[in-house]
Amino acid sequence: MEYSAAAAYLEGLTDYEISPAAAYNAANFDLRRVEILLREMGQPHRGRKTVHIAGTKGKGSTAAMISSILVSAGYRTGLFTSPHLYTWQERIAVNGRPVTKRDFARLAGAVQKRIEAISREARFGKITTFEALTAMAFLYFRDKGTAFQVLETGMGGRLDATNVVDPDVCILTSISFDHTQVLGNTLAKIAAEKAGIIKPGCTVISAPQQPEALAVIAAQCRLSGCKLVLAGEDIKWKRLSGDLKGQTLSVRGRNDSYKLHIPLLGDHQLENACLAVAAAEALSQQGAGVTVDNIVRGLDSVKWPARLQVLRQSPLLIIDGAHNTYSMKAMLESIRNYFPYKKLHIIFGSSADKDIDGMAAVLAGFAGSVIVTSSGHPRAAAAEQLAHIFRQRGVPADIRPDARQALSAALAACGDDDLVLATGSLFLAAEIGRAFKEGNFR
Repeated sequence: MEYSAAAAYLEGLTDYEISPAAAYNAANFDLRRVEILLREMGQPHRGRKTVHIAGTKGKGSTAAMISSILVSAGYRTGLFTSPHLYTWQERIAVNGRPVTKRDFARLAGAVQKRIEAISREARFGKITTFEALTAMAFLYFRDKGTAFQVLETGMGGRLDATNVVDPDVCILTSISFDHTQVLGNTLAKIAAEKAGIIKPGCTVISAPQQPEALAVIAAQCRLSGCKLVLAGEDIKWKRLSGDLKGQTLSVRGRNDSYKLHIPLLGDHQLENACLAVAAAEALSQQGAGVTVDNIVRGLDSVKWPARLQVLRQSPLLIIDGAHNTYSMKAMLESIRNYFPYKKLHIIFGSSADKDIDGMAAVLAGFAGSVIVTSSGHPRAAAAEQLAHIFRQRGVPADIRPDARQALSAALAACGDDDLVLATGSLFLAAEIGRAFKEGNFR
């Protein structure tokens, strides 16, 4: 099987990232079919230490930081994240290097016959795209002899395909309202889905949470007999300085104190770094050989694109994948704190199932101008719909048919001291990033 055929095969399976499930339940997301698939492949998800991450915001960044720390400590480490920005290969990596096209095709071929048999039998439903990718990741991590695997849940946690593991460390990043039509319309309901990854015997690390969410997490820890480490209380951080290349912070952990640099921008990344340090300390307490120097060097070398990523400096051009009201507020607060500018030009695109009105309300008070466009993703909202929502809030919105034309228009309208921000979805951020890389803009 060639890579293009492997990608086409995966895209032909049920993909809830493109078409959200009509019902989020144990029938549509039945872990038994994933367990059968993995059993037939020899249980590739077992045999290595596991860090499992759920939450609303910062999962991928935190996962990348932990992976980088473990690689710095000399451990071969698998990393599974979603969604991808440009290619399927990005989702499965070992030691920071994405799986090659050749290996990706081999892995897809290895699971295809088993998937078809399970789906044909249909006792527990058909294998989905995300479930197939999860199985491929576990198989790849086993093939590569990884000692650790760091797993980001796709959506929720309780019924997520990654929730077949017995984790050593569970992390709950900041929980807020997202996927409310699927996960629930209260923080308690959403937190219950996220906290479903907690298993007996693991160490649980949580970001600072709203009381409603924290109560659910704490209750699940008590039920499972797990120790809860709370960032902001048991481990604390403080920002020291920063520039367009990154920021420094101090962290007072349970094992030691650290002065760290991360090449990622935004106050939320300081919180994510704190969670990564807490995870490294927990793994160290469990016997992993992770030193202070490993943590320092690992965080200094982490890479995670499309999160307050600066593509150029004059005028400033930034892409960020914020896609809900909470993350939009946090991102804009960081924009105000980190970047001096005269006028803010926003390029906005969003998936149709997101809280577009809420994001528009947040952006309306900051925008000097708004250009809306629709990404090529099947879930993308129509640009006309986006423009209407902004105009209802008194913000004129210009429509451009694609990311390249939106970027061209935004750059043409701004001065050297202005800032162009592309946001609203990771898919839009990726398309703007690709357009900038491929095109010649003034």
